[in-house]
Amino acid sequence: MSKPLCLAKTDYFPSELLPVAVADRAPQQTFPSHIHEFNELVIVWRGNGLHIMNDRPWLITCGDLFYIRPEDCHSYESVNNLVLDNIIYCPERFRLGVDWSQFLPQESAAWRVTTRGMALARSVIQQLTQESTKSDRLSRQLSEALFLQLLMILQRHRYAANEARQLPEGEQLDLLMSAIQGQLASHFDLAEFCRQHQLSERALKQLFRQQTGMMPGQYIRQLRMCRAKFLLRSTPSLIGDVAALCGFDDSNYFSVVFTRETGLTPSAFRQQFEQHRQRKTMTL
Repeated sequence: MSKPLCLAKTDYFPSELLPVAVADRAPQQTFPSHIHEFNELVIVWRGNGLHIMNDRPWLITCGDLFYIRPEDCHSYESVNNLVLDNIIYCPERFRLGVDWSQFLPQESAAWRVTTRGMALARSVIQQLTQESTKSDRLSRQLSEALFLQLLMILQRHRYAANEARQLPEGEQLDLLMSAIQGQLASHFDLAEFCRQHQLSERALKQLFRQQTGMMPGQYIRQLRMCRAKFLLRSTPSLIGDVAALCGFDDSNYFSVVFTRETGLTPSAFRQQFEQHRQRKTMTL
């Protein structure tokens, strides 16, 4: 199997002195597996797509945030009007006396950012985009300071997709996303959710489709497929157990849906990745 692409610093930083750069992807196209010579933050603004990171599939849409290390291998597939920003940075070029470990995870990580956090982050990224193209000393310092501000905003407004966190009532999309991802193993009742939060189901569906390019039901199905793929390729769980963990009461129906979505039965999908691991082990 061929090695992934390696993206070089020289192709993304106008100067070797610059610590941070912004690469907007509007839209983000499909992109093959790759690693980097730099670190990267990925913030998704709208649309949807499949993000494969270290062999784990993630269905991504507006509000998703990824911290990616140089050695992390990732790719983009099945994109649908996907718009995101890549904030790339080289820690060895930082000159401010800051303990960056307070604001950056020490391993690759996936989070969500609240609507309020996205608005604050967008403003800082716009300034960072302008300053990070200049190589004078003051601009380099300002770029680093803006990057620090961005990290602090993200830390304050990020949350794990399935964690039990009290989100502001006004942030309808955040409430819905958090509720859906916290209930993937059971039936999600959108009408009941709207009654509970006193929301218009029709207006919420329109907002969801505007921001993600999908209807809630489609989002739920694709999330369940992503979880199923991850469980099949990373655990020895029985097919029936995987089905239950992904919200399917009937394992036969799960197999039908999975085969329709992927072109492979769950067993064949698992076998494919077992063979891949064996070949990878043999080449090491």
